[in-house]
Amino acid sequence: MTTPTSMERRAFLQRLATGGLVLAVGVNGVRHLEAMTAFFTLDPLQPSVHLSIGEDGLVTVVCHRSEMGQGVRTALCMVMADELEADWTTIRIEQAIGDKKYGDQNTDGSTSIRAGSYDRFRLAGAAARAMLEQAAATEWGVPLAEVTARNGAVVHDGSKRSLPFGKLVARARTLPVPTKPKLKDESQFRFIGKEVAGLDLHDILTGKAIFGQDAKMKGMKIAVVLRPPVYGSKVATLDASAALKVKGVERVITLATTPVPSGFQPLGGVAVVATSTWAALQGRRALKVTWTASPNDGYDSDKYRAELQKSARAPGRVIRRQGDAAAALANSTRKVTAEYYAPHLAQAPMEPPAAVAMVTATGCECWVCTQNPQEVRDSVATALKLPKEKVICHVTMLGGGFGRKSKPDYAVEAALLSKEMHAPVKVIWTREDDIQNGYPHTVAFQHFEGALDASGKVTALLHRVASPSINSTFAPGVTDLSDGEATAGLLDSPYAIPNYQAESCKAIPHVRIGWFRSVNNIPHAFAISSFLDELAHAAGRDPRDFLLELLGPDRIVDMKQVGAVNPVDNYGGTWEEHPLDIARYRKVLELATAKAGWGKQLPKGEGLGLAVHRSFLSYVAVVVHAKVSAKGEIVIPRVDIAMDCGFMVHPERIRSQAEGAVVMGLSNAITSELSYKNGRVAQSNFNDYRVLRMSAAPRETHVHLAPSGGAPGGVGEPGVPPVAPALANAIFAATGKRIRSLPLGKELTKNNG
Repeated sequence: MTTPTSMERRAFLQRLATGGLVLAVGVNGVRHLEAMTAFFTLDPLQPSVHLSIGEDGLVTVVCHRSEMGQGVRTALCMVMADELEADWTTIRIEQAIGDKKYGDQNTDGSTSIRAGSYDRFRLAGAAARAMLEQAAATEWGVPLAEVTARNGAVVHDGSKRSLPFGKLVARARTLPVPTKPKLKDESQFRFIGKEVAGLDLHDILTGKAIFGQDAKMKGMKIAVVLRPPVYGSKVATLDASAALKVKGVERVITLATTPVPSGFQPLGGVAVVATSTWAALQGRRALKVTWTASPNDGYDSDKYRAELQKSARAPGRVIRRQGDAAAALANSTRKVTAEYYAPHLAQAPMEPPAAVAMVTATGCECWVCTQNPQEVRDSVATALKLPKEKVICHVTMLGGGFGRKSKPDYAVEAALLSKEMHAPVKVIWTREDDIQNGYPHTVAFQHFEGALDASGKVTALLHRVASPSINSTFAPGVTDLSDGEATAGLLDSPYAIPNYQAESCKAIPHVRIGWFRSVNNIPHAFAISSFLDELAHAAGRDPRDFLLELLGPDRIVDMKQVGAVNPVDNYGGTWEEHPLDIARYRKVLELATAKAGWGKQLPKGEGLGLAVHRSFLSYVAVVVHAKVSAKGEIVIPRVDIAMDCGFMVHPERIRSQAEGAVVMGLSNAITSELSYKNGRVAQSNFNDYRVLRMSAAPRETHVHLAPSGGAPGGVGEPGVPPVAPALANAIFAATGKRIRSLPLGKELTKNNG
């Protein structure tokens, strides 16, 4: 195998065997790894090993989360190096295999820094630093207070003596481990909060980084799969004679179809296994397959939209009720009604899924571009009927993920085919495979009724959502949103509206809904922020001033007092540590509008639009400057995005995540749409599943970070949701046309066609 991960793992184990300072951090503090065999066998939420220091002075940081461009490997190394006082040039990254000893490894929900890793890595570094300092003090026979770790060495200023970490490891590893080591003051940080170049950057730029599609193994076969065109259908007849005549094709194998709902399991279909990618693809083209009927054969996006509209116009399951919205609407001075639609989206990462599996008599080893190696291990073990301990999942670099690569179906396909072939097999998903057989983001139809009094204040709001749930992918009979999905903008809506009611309406699923970057915040933010802009204009108010007034005075909103039927989720955080803080909404709103020059005069056909949204514990406001031509063509001269994500670990990567969120948010807003006809996806590749082209990107994107300190919030996802409504509101400001369906570009063209 040519992947560096396997070599690094061997080196790590060799270092462990020959002696070094190897620490594990748990809920009970820091302990020697050697004494933790039983510790590691506890439940999957037990903590993990993240640090080793060799006698050669190399500091190995084990990253348990996947790197897909967000910079987590560098950020966690910064945290570890700061507390350890390491020399940055001695830092080495090892990518963790999938194992419960590392705790939660699912790289989703913008949790890689905020959900415990920051504290855990600091604790590990501080404990190691304390042990190295004690070792040096003992070596020199001086008081501990007289020595200090400094940039990869421990120094004694009084005698001008210094020993590098590597020279202290042998003694340090004999010392007791401090379970509550003293952490640095933030003013002492050398890396955290500073600009640090990515540790992976050189390898990525020079092509040395190993992604899933790059993985190779001696004797490896290549496989592609012709999957059911409709969710729930399976192979009826197969004629593989032409495929088997293609030079290089070795076998054609029918994979079993997983019954609906299929969860994370493969869809089934027909696999072509060959000696090369070209042969496998040519063989697949030569297959003659017919498929059985499916209950989803009639799935049609246009018809389904009408079904959702009908559902959203009728009362649904009440999930939040404050005051009496119905009475306030009935008695209002002015009532505004509007409906919004957001289509399916495909994650469409630049690197489609790929996995290599090698099944032997003793188990299975996989190399996968996955966001969730533990799920890969568990699913492969189940498919092969092996104990989990017999499956090893190595994580390669990811060329994007956006939620698609948290599902392990492609790794299971590789494992099943490897077992069948008695050889290593790499399963390749093409772009077409990914777009047509992936896990699309949900579709949503939303109905609003808002009431204004004589002074233009909002007295009531009714919000109904009809949208198939992700839970429907895993359990039968699920027909409306979970409370967790509804949290994303409905249950945690911050506005000071005295009469508020939110309802979840029925939406029968026809495809396997999956996670998408920002998840349900995308349709919810689009609809809510657009409707509030409508209310502002109906009230004759400036949208910025209207929003600030609607947020009400600075305060912490008590989420037990918002009328939610069930407790409101907080993206895995506690409300005590991450309260819903109106002052932070106000701060990003005022910052983005000030930087964008809100209120300035613009030429005809140009306008500014605004939206603000909290998700994944961070607050983001976006102002889009849009120009719309007479033909409906959109040009975006400038975007201003302000983010308050709490304490910042790696500002450069936060800025890049915000910039990427603007581009992805504009793709969602202007061009992207996944639609179905006769149960089949109508799009195939980037020619018809459009993402934003470079020529359509904003001419200028300005990121304004507004850190508020405290616990870190999420960074990867919060920037996306406010982008689409800010653009929609800018288009209204520029043209007077209110567009309530995504993608906006299609609607503008249609309206002008």
